[in-house]
Amino acid sequence: MNLFDGVISIQSIGFLMFTVFAIAAVGYVFGRITIKGVSLGDAGVFIIALLYGCFFYDNLSDNLMVADASYVSNALKIVENMGLILFVTSVGFIAGPNFFGNFKKNFKSYVLLALVVIVMGGLSCAGCILVGQNFTDLSLEELSAMLVGLLSGSLTSTPAFSAAKATVDPALEDLVSVGHGIAYLFGVIGVVLFVQIVPKMLKVNMAEERKNLVVAESSSLKKEYKGKLIEMDEFGLMPFALAAILGIFFGSIKIGNFSLTTTGGCLLVSLVLGHFAHIGPVSVSPKPATLKVFRELGLMLFLIGAGVAGGASFVKYFESIYFVYGIIMTIIPMIVGFLFAKYVLKLSILNNLGSITGGMTSTPALGTLINTAGTENVASAYAATYPVALISVVLVSQFLIILFR
Repeated sequence: MNLFDGVISIQSIGFLMFTVFAIAAVGYVFGRITIKGVSLGDAGVFIIALLYGCFFYDNLSDNLMVADASYVSNALKIVENMGLILFVTSVGFIAGPNFFGNFKKNFKSYVLLALVVIVMGGLSCAGCILVGQNFTDLSLEELSAMLVGLLSGSLTSTPAFSAAKATVDPALEDLVSVGHGIAYLFGVIGVVLFVQIVPKMLKVNMAEERKNLVVAESSSLKKEYKGKLIEMDEFGLMPFALAAILGIFFGSIKIGNFSLTTTGGCLLVSLVLGHFAHIGPVSVSPKPATLKVFRELGLMLFLIGAGVAGGASFVKYFESIYFVYGIIMTIIPMIVGFLFAKYVLKLSILNNLGSITGGMTSTPALGTLINTAGTENVASAYAATYPVALISVVLVSQFLIILFR
């Protein structure tokens, strides 16, 4: 029993942790199932979390023993955000040593590709709004709120989701949330499968592509510090924590309705620290083993937090036509972006797919691509494309809402 209403007891927290790790255990087993060389991988955790949310969300609320359902949502949001911080900060540190040289070399390509992906997503959304108004009882303003929510879910973009909710009339915020929840499922799984299927369809020699990627980026490595660096702790937890603190701070700074968010802030700070690796004689770079563990742990927590919460709204508000709209908004920008990168920008397959995961702002797909490619160097392309896509999708979402008012 709780001492007073709204407080989660120690037993309740224990049940929440039990639920998180149970979903993880089953999810990883499910993700290992392989059909013709393609598996869900980490996204298996998301599927199990989604199913748990669909069928057992009320049970979770009962076992947490809180009267207000918002406490369950907040608890899951904590799990999700903690995972996001761990994952994105790890990715920034991993990509940091190669990021700036690679970004300088391919700057125009990364910017153009991110813009192509997001603009195509925006055009797909606008087209669905124009067509969909003929087959719904919703007003144009209501439909646009729903479909812009679908766009943010299709691109798995929390910043776009937040910006859309801030831009619509307060009475329409729930429609944005519903759209985001419906499209988020395929937004995750679609890109995860894409980065596995495409290399198999093209019969890519992954060993050769890894070699080319390393050679292309090796010249961008920074000069090593002359002398012995001072380590704050054995695993590099202090610099990781420092990057997270600074990232959260910079991500919280708002200019109008726009902010980097925790995701963008942590990515930016960890990229910078990962690039320089030291401040004077003091090391500010965590150990590679630490980053690998935090990257995987963070992705797991993020998928569980987002999946359980998404599962509850998915069942409640699901309509097949909205799901179809969401698929369209995921597939069109992804395929057009890939073809643009391949035939116009002439990017290598790993830089191409890495950029696509960044352009689609897909955290789970990056984790899958790293495993598929067998190298963490693909994170550089993700990190280079992601910030441009982050800003673009926020602006496009707000523009669409204003346009269809």
